[in-house]
Amino acid sequence: MKHSKTLKSALRGGLLLMALIFQNTVLAQTVTVPPMDSVEISLLTCQPHDEVYSLYGHTAIRYHELTKDGIDAAFNYGVFNYDAPLFVIRFVFGLTDYELGAYPTDLFQEEYRRFGSMVTEQVLNLSNQEKLLLRQALIDNLKPEHRIYRYNYFYNNCTTKARDIIERHINGQVKYTDRENHSPTYREMVHQMTRNHPWARFGNDLLLGILSDKQTSRREQEFLPSNLLYDFDHARIYSNGSYKPLVKERRIIVPSGVQMLHGSFPLTPRQCGYVLLFAGAMLAFMQWRQRRVFVLWDGLLTTASGIIGFVLFLMLFSQHPTVSLNFQFLFFNPVHIICLWSVLRGKAIRYWHLCIVMAVLFLIGSLFQTYAEGLYTLALCLLIQAIIHLFIVKRNEQ
Repeated sequence: MKHSKTLKSALRGGLLLMALIFQNTVLAQTVTVPPMDSVEISLLTCQPHDEVYSLYGHTAIRYHELTKDGIDAAFNYGVFNYDAPLFVIRFVFGLTDYELGAYPTDLFQEEYRRFGSMVTEQVLNLSNQEKLLLRQALIDNLKPEHRIYRYNYFYNNCTTKARDIIERHINGQVKYTDRENHSPTYREMVHQMTRNHPWARFGNDLLLGILSDKQTSRREQEFLPSNLLYDFDHARIYSNGSYKPLVKERRIIVPSGVQMLHGSFPLTPRQCGYVLLFAGAMLAFMQWRQRRVFVLWDGLLTTASGIIGFVLFLMLFSQHPTVSLNFQFLFFNPVHIICLWSVLRGKAIRYWHLCIVMAVLFLIGSLFQTYAEGLYTLALCLLIQAIIHLFIVKRNEQ
């Protein structure tokens, strides 16, 4: 859903010029208006594929003149430049600008056909006046002064932008049907979409805070393309005392194909956690038997915890509302980096006491927030080291 490098990949091999010419043609059509009876405006919902930017699917609006040589354009609110300076950092901090792009629907279809992703078209049940208003609104949105917007993963993305502009230009009220007993959290929905990508899920869980664990409303769930598709299928337009379906026809314009899966790290975060815990338990036993600590192991655990803590500290300044309050910060914070030199010198007894306090707070926080897989075991290993240190200090005092 965040892809919109779509343009870059789909227009490979010299097609970019063609698309730009096409876009200028769309802009030039502001005077000559075709008969609206021969126009279809649809919501396009694209199935996810294996690229990390498309794990959640994608949404666009299709404007299709059914006359000979009529315009057939996909309006895509997900266009971004991945090669822009500091793109990843700006994205993490919620400072990324996306924009609306328009290009031939056949290029849009070809992009998803290459990836084996199904594209579903829902033809909207609009009056001629509504089509005309929506057409003009899309053209206005393409203007340089309007096309760029501040992207937000949950609240203002390519799917919610498409929904909002459609709703605003319907002469009536769109009535949705709420699903019974369906109020997943943001995190649960993200987990569902990343179920085959454990490291992507780990990254999301690391950054998402407690606000992502609250139950969502139907409208909040529509940040996902698949949820908006479902809601449009079951929506009606209420106008002048009567109802009509929002979608008059649903069709598949790109069938589902074979998707190529990319290889990833062979172990999941959970499995890495088990390996770490096994190593931590073995080393703890050896330290207890030898009555001495392994400083290098201390340094490794402290450094890993400190790096994670520094990342979570930076998230305090992010514009994303769901990452600023994160209970994982109770244990994983910059304290580990600050105390690293003392740990390596073997003079960090206060740090080890503090680790025990932070571990207790971390455990309490887990009652309210879902933590990233593997973090429990890293915290547990450091807690074990703290206990080992205090045990050895006490034995030496005796």
